[in-house]
Amino acid sequence: MGTPRFNAGTRCVSAVLAAALALVPAAAQACTGIRLVADDKSVVRARTMEFGTETHSNVILVPRGYARTATAPDNAKGKSWTAKYASVGMNMLGLPLVIDGFNEKGLSIGLFYFPGYAQYQDYAAADQDKAIAPWELGTYILDNFATLDEVKAGLSEVVVPNVEFAAWKFVPPVHYIVMDPSGTSIVIEYVNGTLNVHDNPIGVITNSPTFDWHMTNLNNFVNLGLENVPPNKLGSMTFNGFGQGTGLLGMPGDFTPPSRFVRAAIFSYGVLGSETSDDAVLEAFHILNNFDIPKGVARDGEKDEDGNVIADYTQWTGASDLSKLRYFVRTYDNSAIRFVDMTKETLDAADIKVWPVEGDESVEPLKPAR
Repeated sequence: MGTPRFNAGTRCVSAVLAAALALVPAAAQACTGIRLVADDKSVVRARTMEFGTETHSNVILVPRGYARTATAPDNAKGKSWTAKYASVGMNMLGLPLVIDGFNEKGLSIGLFYFPGYAQYQDYAAADQDKAIAPWELGTYILDNFATLDEVKAGLSEVVVPNVEFAAWKFVPPVHYIVMDPSGTSIVIEYVNGTLNVHDNPIGVITNSPTFDWHMTNLNNFVNLGLENVPPNKLGSMTFNGFGQGTGLLGMPGDFTPPSRFVRAAIFSYGVLGSETSDDAVLEAFHILNNFDIPKGVARDGEKDEDGNVIADYTQWTGASDLSKLRYFVRTYDNSAIRFVDMTKETLDAADIKVWPVEGDESVEPLKPAR
């Protein structure tokens, strides 16, 4: 691909401004995730990241051997482990955690907001050495597992309780998509204190309500199709469509999670096939263009302490090539697609490596061919 790589990254996670850590995200969040399988069977998982306040995300590479201690309730120390596998992807607020990315085995995770439904597991003092905070579970999976079967077995050995994220002063409601290099996928949800693991045959995820509800909701749109509908006759009158796309007339176009789930399912299966993962990456970004939220068009009336409107918008879009182990990203302020190639990196490094993604895109005039 003719895609520029990042500049060389720094070797440690830089500190985030205290003011940024104090920000509380808006109640709504509108992330959308899809999967594309190329003709050569390579798999790309891609997603948007919407938030009402700045996530200050960067691409990070967590090396093998990185030591961690999770967070238990009341800010106590939870489960400890050392990363078996290196991983790469986007972090948030300068944390040494991957919220969207994959490990060296091609196992991929993404965290998605799940408000109104996430209720984590009961917790007792005896569970402390098994406790992992909700925002840490994705990284735990990448650090320790190579297959979905390992993930499923491993989930039974940990406890994910309601842990307050100190920076936001509430328990982040999230659910998780996990995908292997074959494209096989599961969705992990904690609802009413119970762990639910759903098979995800279509590779799509959005937000609330629960994943099984979204799959059932697709039955409401059996009338939609990719082919234009034929003219309709009413008595002696014939009515024709006004143009292309009549087969999808009535497809929901708003930014609510159910509507985005329907569109994501239709688009990811309706596009023409991609020959390779490189082609699928570009196709994924084209699909997710349809889910970009401009600043200001999705809001609930809240304002920050300076009186500025808090509005969900698409802060970044990422894509994981699970065959070539490349992570791609573009941001709201820079539409150029950039990537990190994990196979070119040292996976046994001493510390986390960071590639900053913030900054404005330069706009230059076109150059004539002659």
